Amino acid sequence: MSTVIRRTVPAIVLAGAMMMTTTGCLSGENASAQSEGDTVGTASEWSTDTLSIDFATYNPLSLIVRDQGLIEDVLGDDVTVEWVQSAGSNKANEFLRAGSIDVGSTAGSAALLARANGSPIQVIDIYSQPEWSAIVVPEGSDITSVADLAGKSVAATTGTDPYFFLLQALETEGLSVDDIEVQNLQHADGRAALEAGSVDAWAGLDPIMAAAEVESGAQLIYRNVDFNSYGFLNATESFLTEHPDVAQVVVDAYEEARAWALENPEETAALLAEVAAIDIEVANTVIQERSNLDVSGVPGEAQLDVLRVIAPVLVASDAVQGGESAVNDALDTIVNDTFAVQATEGR
Repeated sequence: MSTVIRRTVPAIVLAGAMMMTTTGCLSGENASAQSEGDTVGTASEWSTDTLSIDFATYNPLSLIVRDQGLIEDVLGDDVTVEWVQSAGSNKANEFLRAGSIDVGSTAGSAALLARANGSPIQVIDIYSQPEWSAIVVPEGSDITSVADLAGKSVAATTGTDPYFFLLQALETEGLSVDDIEVQNLQHADGRAALEAGSVDAWAGLDPIMAAAEVESGAQLIYRNVDFNSYGFLNATESFLTEHPDVAQVVVDAYEEARAWALENPEETAALLAEVAAIDIEVANTVIQERSNLDVSGVPGEAQLDVLRVIAPVLVASDAVQGGESAVNDALDTIVNDTFAVQATEGR
């Protein structure tokens, strides 16, 4: 494997860097405790002694960061890093809201939903622009189009990109969620239900979806890359405010992992295959055909443009208690580009 060049930035410099203005987010609230008087003395002293962060098979960069110890190498023995696996965006959002993790991986749509419902999270890095969702049916199914889903049972994990993909797909045929029976199942359980014949279709998620294609002949009857939102790396506002030095280390590690993944696609696929326990052929499909990692890590208008399309779907689904106002407020405050701007400078 190629050697990754790590950029270890002293915590005192990072604390100063947090004073820059953020895009569409809190401009002054990211100032750390150090910048207000508790100055960090050396690069080995950090604002916290623990970091809880997730990894997920739908986030290839997280697998690289974890496998190569990029965060641990910078933080050293002073900070204990706890890795928690997220089975889906909904689980990552649950962990973030409960304070079980400081940083978590979701789809953009799921992050917007969580923020609109009061979860104090912001996106600090973009890990991919994937085509990770589609409408899936079992081999030999009579369902060949979205229109055929009317009156059928469909497995989907509510609060995740595949669920919002399903809602948008139904809309193209003048249908709504009321025209189908949604079985709210976690992604892997959705595949199992499809193959057992318990549901007629499934709003799938890679790499599980790609494995279903290869291993059981599942068919993707509807694909639309524009209905997939970006991969968001999110953090709680309290973590960003109180520990900006460690947040910067996380985002720096992600940008290092992105560079490595682009240079080593085969090794990235092999790592995904190992962690997800899938065939290497499936992993290659996910990494090389459906995971666009070659995107800017800086969150901004490109992601907001996608979320503005999804926003009316969220409102119409009654998934947000505060309705349109809450969604609009979330759109205005979800982006925090400070850390990604710092991480990508000079790259």
